[in-house]
Amino acid sequence: MDLTKHFIKTKQPCAEGFRWFLRHYQEGSNYQDLLDALVNAGRVNDACWLLEQFGPTNETLTVDHLSAEAVVFAGSLRVRGNIDVGSVVRVGQRVHVGGSIFAGEALVSGDDIRCEGGIRSNGRLESGGRLKVGWGIETSGDLTVKFDLRTAWDVRCGGRLNLGDQASVGRDLTAQGALVCAKSLVIGGNLVTGDSVHAIEGISVGMQIDCGMHLEAGWGIKAGGAIKASGAIRSGESLSAFETIRAGAGYGVYAGLNVQVQAWETSARVCASEKPAGLMSGSWAGVRDV
Repeated sequence: MDLTKHFIKTKQPCAEGFRWFLRHYQEGSNYQDLLDALVNAGRVNDACWLLEQFGPTNETLTVDHLSAEAVVFAGSLRVRGNIDVGSVVRVGQRVHVGGSIFAGEALVSGDDIRCEGGIRSNGRLESGGRLKVGWGIETSGDLTVKFDLRTAWDVRCGGRLNLGDQASVGRDLTAQGALVCAKSLVIGGNLVTGDSVHAIEGISVGMQIDCGMHLEAGWGIKAGGAIKASGAIRSGESLSAFETIRAGAGYGVYAGLNVQVQAWETSARVCASEKPAGLMSGSWAGVRDV
């Protein structure tokens, strides 16, 4: 794709960025060559803006390893080893990495991210498709995944966690901000958040749930340890913990919100080591079986 000055001007670029383009590419430029030139000139934000305006390409870049200050590539990126980037990794299509990924500021893809090792971003991490990781994920900022999230180890998110589909986490999931999941959460270890958790479908956790505010699921909630929230606990169907279930001071515990009252005994059972204080709905079924 060739970008002319008239074509770029229609996108209303900032004055400084457009002057830079005119000084260096008066006669226009190839799309990816221009992205590379902007990155090399330290104008990474301008390169990301250009990619947002003109979108992805079908080109694929394949390398053994990738180490740079910043990467902005309009197509798909395939790296056999590791990615080690000081600031931004911004890719228009897919990212497939045989090793691990480190991004000093942000990792953003327009489609799937598949990483056989682990991912660490000192800023945000955003996948425009699926996110599949062989080890764990650690971000200092928000984590956003449009479709499935699958990881064998921990997920540690320093901001909000937004999931557009289901999530499967092999060990612990920790988020400093709110967690929103458009389908179900399945977590092998602990679920710990600094704010609310809302899953449209169900929540299944192998160990403990410790929620910083409200805990809510459209289907059932199940934990292998205790369930604790600083706000209300709301379950559309059944609610089950191997240990205690405890809402925040002044808040209630609700089960069966999405089923008829006459079906509570089968579809809105509440099981725990003791009856929860403030149980407002659902059918108390007693101590959960081992």
